[in-house]
Amino acid sequence: MAKPDIPVIGLTGGIGSGKSAVADRFAAHGIPVVDTDQIAHDLTGPDGAAMPAILQAFGPGVQSANGALDRTVMRQRVFADPAVRKVLEAILHPMIRQASFEALSQSGGPYRVLVVPLLFETGHYQPWLARTLVVDCDEALQKERVMRRNGLSQEAVAAIMAAQLPRAERLARADDVIVNNGALEELMLQVDDKHHYYLANFAKTPQ
Repeated sequence: MAKPDIPVIGLTGGIGSGKSAVADRFAAHGIPVVDTDQIAHDLTGPDGAAMPAILQAFGPGVQSANGALDRTVMRQRVFADPAVRKVLEAILHPMIRQASFEALSQSGGPYRVLVVPLLFETGHYQPWLARTLVVDCDEALQKERVMRRNGLSQEAVAAIMAAQLPRAERLARADDVIVNNGALEELMLQVDDKHHYYLANFAKTPQ
C-alpha cells in the first residue's frame, strides 16, 4: 500500500489520555481527522463490512440484536483468551488499514491527523507518518477518567492499560507530546501550538 501524498500526523495515547478532545481541536482548525476507532465501529456496526467474517469466526453469540458486534461479549472473550484477540485482529486490522488509507487519500488540507490508539503497538501505520504525537497524562488521572467515563472497575481499566505500551516507552517513541493533566483550556492551547508548528513545517502555502 502506497504512502498518502500529504503529511500525516499519527495521534496516539493511552486510554483516557484525551485523544478525542485533541482530535476534535485539530478538526476545529479545519484539519482532516481519520479515527481508526470510528472506522472499526463502522465495520462492526449493523451491516458492517467486517460482520460476516466475525460471525463466521466466532458464531452468532457475538452479535447484538441490532446486527452489530456485541462489544461487551467480544471484550470478555478477548480478555479471557489471547488467541481470540489474534483472530479478531486478523479480520479487522487489514480492513481498518485499507479504509484509513482511502480516507486519508481523499482528504485535503496542509496535513492530516490519523488517530490510532495502538499506534506503536501495531506498527502498521508508521510508514505513512510524518510525525507522531502522543497525548500523555498521569496514570492515576488516566484510570480515574476511564472509570468515570466507561463505568469500568479499577481492575478492568488496569487490564486495558496493561495491554497497551508502557507510558515511558510510548513517550520515548513520540516525536511530539501534549500533556493533559490540567484544564481543558490548557489542552486546547497545546493543540493550537502544535497546529501552528505543523502548518509551519507542512503547509504548501502561507496560512
